[in-house]
Amino acid sequence: MSDLVTGTDLMTLAGRLYPICRSISGNGLRETLRILGGHAPLVLTEVPSGTQVYDWEVPLEWNIESARLTDPDGKVVVDFTDHNLHVVNYSEPVTGAYSLDELGPRLHTDARNPEWLPYKTSYYRRSWGFCLSQQTLQSLRKGTFGVDIKSRLEPGSLTFGEFVLPGASRREVLLFTHACHPSLANDNVSGLVVAAALAQWLSSRPRKYTWRLVFAPGTIGSLCWLRNNESHLHMVEHGLVIGLLGDSAPWTYKRSRRGCAPIDEIVPYVISAMNPQSRVIDFEPYGYDERQLCSPGFNLPVGRLTRSANDGYREYHSSADDLKLISADSLLQSLDALKAIAETVETNRRYINLSPKGEPRLGKRGLYGSMGGSSPARSELAMLWVLNQSDGEQSLLDIARRSGLDFEVIRTAANALANSKLLDERDDGSSSV
Repeated sequence: MSDLVTGTDLMTLAGRLYPICRSISGNGLRETLRILGGHAPLVLTEVPSGTQVYDWEVPLEWNIESARLTDPDGKVVVDFTDHNLHVVNYSEPVTGAYSLDELGPRLHTDARNPEWLPYKTSYYRRSWGFCLSQQTLQSLRKGTFGVDIKSRLEPGSLTFGEFVLPGASRREVLLFTHACHPSLANDNVSGLVVAAALAQWLSSRPRKYTWRLVFAPGTIGSLCWLRNNESHLHMVEHGLVIGLLGDSAPWTYKRSRRGCAPIDEIVPYVISAMNPQSRVIDFEPYGYDERQLCSPGFNLPVGRLTRSANDGYREYHSSADDLKLISADSLLQSLDALKAIAETVETNRRYINLSPKGEPRLGKRGLYGSMGGSSPARSELAMLWVLNQSDGEQSLLDIARRSGLDFEVIRTAANALANSKLLDERDDGSSSV
């Protein structure tokens, strides 16, 4: 299992995943999960085609070998081997001759960006088509065109992967990233590589919580995961959907449906400290798989972390979302942000002051400077804040925000006080086995 430590490591993995033609099922998805499994061992689940998943049904499995469009002179004008966005994802097999007028509804372009290919899908309705640049479309002349799409739509299965890291508690932190998009680097190769790197880092850390990282196709994949795990969803205490982590935009956090879950406090605090230009947006039932995880029947405490938002940058869902759009620095910064979020999730405690009547003498315990008459040092001030606020209701993050002191300073102070038997951690149920 190779390490993902540097930005270069992340970009190398991104370069390996980028060319694969992924979809919501099929061999491209499995190949992607197999490669990720070389960095964070995944347990794969196959959900057969035709399986009823709430109001949805797992579709036939799709695999594609080749696809070409040839002009009246026999020249290849669109070729799947040049870029896998050239074919509408989930196109059914077809071979035949068509006039340009007949082809018109099946030829997709991005008129606003005439040099780019759009990303189009047809998962749940049998269809086929090509995506091409507006420039190429305008160059086509009337005549008979040859269409040859060699694909298969047949009974198979949908695949998703999970990496579970047990902690001292069975209470869970859920991280979800979609694994179904083809050659789109920011959306969502970036999420895949950062999630794999985070899994490696978490593996080497002591853990209060059990961490579950899920790599699955969007929408139908998260619904399949929810269906398979419905009996223990009550164990999810914190959650994040991650993606779009490789571009240069500041981070964007989208609140959970609840709007007041602990994750809705932790992530904004962390990302604003790392980049003051970071923004927080309210929940809406549009976006990525937070839509399913936060649907009213589940209402999980799950937010979403991205850089640009979905459909929030010019290259979104186009061939311009390539490896040049993402960078080693941005990927590594996103990984560092998730590490800081994980640290905060793991160490944000609530304590009860065991000597609440007046201030306990810190000096006799070696916790306070012996020379009086001057303002307390930052570490000493942090201890005073922790003692004053530790009523069993205020978390360390609450205290950090109210005091204006860094969370790490507050956490260190709390550890010192707890070691001196002045604080007792409140049992909030998260330590239960």
